[in-house]
Amino acid sequence: MLASILSCGLTGIDGFSVTAEINLATGMPMFEIVGLPDASVKEARERVRAALKNSGFAFPNGRITVNLAPADLKKEGPAYDLPIALGLLACAGSLDPERLRDVCILGELSLDGSVRGVRGALPMVISARSRGVKAVMVPADNLPELRCIEGIDILGADSLLSAARHFRGEEAILPLIPVGYEALLEKRAFVTDFSHVKGQRSAKRALEIAAAGGHNVLMIGPPGSGKTLLARCMPTILPDMTFDEALETTRIHSVAGTVPPSGLLIERPFRSPHHTASHASLVGGGTNALPGEISKAHNGVLFLDELPEYRRDVLEALRQPLEDGFVTITRVSAQATYPADFVLVCSMNPCPCGNLGSRTRPCRCTPTEIRRYLNRISGPLLDRIDMHIEVESIPAERLSQDAPEESSAEVRRRVEAARAVQRARYAGDPAGIRINAQLSARNLNAACPMTADAKELLLLSCERLRLSNRAYTRILKVARTIADLEGAEEITAGHISESVQYRTLDRKYWG
Repeated sequence: MLASILSCGLTGIDGFSVTAEINLATGMPMFEIVGLPDASVKEARERVRAALKNSGFAFPNGRITVNLAPADLKKEGPAYDLPIALGLLACAGSLDPERLRDVCILGELSLDGSVRGVRGALPMVISARSRGVKAVMVPADNLPELRCIEGIDILGADSLLSAARHFRGEEAILPLIPVGYEALLEKRAFVTDFSHVKGQRSAKRALEIAAAGGHNVLMIGPPGSGKTLLARCMPTILPDMTFDEALETTRIHSVAGTVPPSGLLIERPFRSPHHTASHASLVGGGTNALPGEISKAHNGVLFLDELPEYRRDVLEALRQPLEDGFVTITRVSAQATYPADFVLVCSMNPCPCGNLGSRTRPCRCTPTEIRRYLNRISGPLLDRIDMHIEVESIPAERLSQDAPEESSAEVRRRVEAARAVQRARYAGDPAGIRINAQLSARNLNAACPMTADAKELLLLSCERLRLSNRAYTRILKVARTIADLEGAEEITAGHISESVQYRTLDRKYWG
């Protein structure tokens, strides 16, 4: 007897249709899985066998062949356990194959018959919905990440027995009731807030500009000056993610297996890999070409603390994603392209001991040691960081003051207003530009009209500071954002002057 069960596979963050064809024939008992399965799929034989027996079902005695079609696409992971087990029950006459026909089924089986969550449930369910599938059965553990999906019935199974009872009509599993995305946003609560940061007015101003235009930031300051706290506050002043952005971000984390228990990501991600992180962990890779930290930070913030301590090859790998907004990972057995559109926030000490320029502690480093330390960051990477800001230590008496600080919500309102100006300006742009940081040479002049004084000041600054052509465009983009925050159509000399201040570290430290 033959049974066909709909399922799904993953390539990158996209799902593709898989049909599990289970054939039970007479002959020498055997259990074979074909269709380009990896090792974890082949091991489904033992998981399915034990799960059926421990759930009270007799294991079919005969020649069992499972084909995962299409046979030319590699199948990975244990998500095919449940469809194979239900297909075997249909072949043995314990289930009606017609009840299984139009349902896409995913799930890993434990030996006791319980169903475990699978990696990539969200993109696979979205793929099934796009193909016109009306219902999907997934592990109950995966329901939180699917709670906002509409247009398809989502059934959560916690065991093989409950799934079998559902298809027998004995005990129906009720579909998941979708939750509105706006309702989830109302329940969101940030752990950090700009009001927790005492002083640092210039640093807060710079981060507000960075958030408004999507600019990358490098903070330089002594240990304990608040660089990490400022970076952690960055997601709280970014505009709320749209539902589509939340889905795309959660899809990446679903593929990586890092979806939080709360399910759908409604807060912009904040990723802070340690400086010992490898190239593969940051960019992505491994046998199955899984996403790395830069993709997990998509639509959010990637924070690199102690920037010079990262390996040179790891830092240089950031250059292409910073320009293109995506990363392509190629391995012998897999290839995947993941989005990587994030705001890069970096921090570093001004010297190896951290006290260069400190008002309270003397610097112990020689000029050669300082130069060697700073040269760990290449010029091309530095050029791709729009803003360089100095963060000074706050005196203890300032920390003890009870004067109220501006909250993240207040700053976010100004950021959202500037982003609205940019959306209106770039509406219908063929390249898909949404924010000032994405401006290219093609539309830079049209989007950044300057007064004569502003143009003269910009050219003079680039000449005096010996800035590169890329730094020229970065200054112009940041000035455009400053003008947007003020509601100005034209960039003035004042906007250029403030923008140039965020590049003076090029001369102060690297010149």
